Amino acid sequence: MTVPRRIIALIRKEFALILKDPKSRVVVIVPPLIQFFVFGYAATYDLKNVRYAVLDEDRSAISGRLLARLDGSESFARVGTLTAGHQVAEVLDGRQARLVVHIGSGFSRDLHNGAPVAVQVLVDGRNSNSALLALGYIGTIVEQFNRQLAAEGLVALSGPGVALVERAWFNPNLQSRWYIVSALGGIISMVVVMILTSLSVAREREFGTFDQLLVAPFTPAEILIGKSLPGICFGLIDALLFSLGAVFWYGVPFRGSPAALLLVLIGFVVTIVGVGLLVSSMAKTMQQALMGAFVFMMPAVILSGFTTPIENMPGWLQAGTLLNPVRYIITALRLIFLQGADTAAVWPQLWPLLVMAAVTLPVAGRLFRHRSQ
Repeated sequence: MTVPRRIIALIRKEFALILKDPKSRVVVIVPPLIQFFVFGYAATYDLKNVRYAVLDEDRSAISGRLLARLDGSESFARVGTLTAGHQVAEVLDGRQARLVVHIGSGFSRDLHNGAPVAVQVLVDGRNSNSALLALGYIGTIVEQFNRQLAAEGLVALSGPGVALVERAWFNPNLQSRWYIVSALGGIISMVVVMILTSLSVAREREFGTFDQLLVAPFTPAEILIGKSLPGICFGLIDALLFSLGAVFWYGVPFRGSPAALLLVLIGFVVTIVGVGLLVSSMAKTMQQALMGAFVFMMPAVILSGFTTPIENMPGWLQAGTLLNPVRYIITALRLIFLQGADTAAVWPQLWPLLVMAAVTLPVAGRLFRHRSQ
């Protein structure tokens, strides 16, 4: 039997094991549907702090007093002071800041003259919950600032004072569902792939058929390919279906490149297959494999930025998230759906996934024989 025919035979066996086993069929269909609707309708987030940048064209004492209130708040941390309008797009697109406070050149003059004064706040709407909370915090600070000016006689108590003009980028209506659902394809496909692949080798060990596979004319590479492709196929199908569901069921806009979406999903699914096979190759029973899968999945989701912003975590934990493949797919999917990213824009999220896959898959292949001896 030639190498391609041996691999095809092994792949057919793996698909048959999954499709004929009622429990495996349920894993592929039911949990993803439940998660899709539960996360889409029920997930919410809290905000701890906000990075912001300032474009102060007035540069007066009174504008400095307003900014000092922001700087003195525990809810905000200034990360940059801009000098030109074109820098606003750079800091928001690059996620260097979540919002930019823009004070116009006539700010102090108009205040003293009793004219309406507007302070523009440009907020990153990709995380709509954070954006709404941040705008609420700034609104409170501006209201306190107006009362202080009135108390000092700088503006009339009934005068307009300072008014906020809000503008949300990427998510104009600040719908939280866009932020949550756009990343669901990655989370759900991870669960499906991890369970399927973590059980693949452990199941055969428990049933006593893996030793037969090792003495058959298959190389470790062929076994690896045969074990990987079913998980890749099911994971990719789930991820693409739920990406379509995000657009056509929940109305999330798709602004990016389909090629970029396909590439990052393939890179992510292959990486998770590597992790799942690594777990499976180290487990001797299906129970151990499932426990290993859940030990990986729970921290992976928590440390991905899906539930809480990574920048709010301690520095040592932020460094640890660099080894988490879910972090990269979450960021990439939101870039593609909400920001309109193309392949070049998601490359910084894609190459770490490829590196992880290049490590986990060969290690899993070597452990197939090592753990069976």
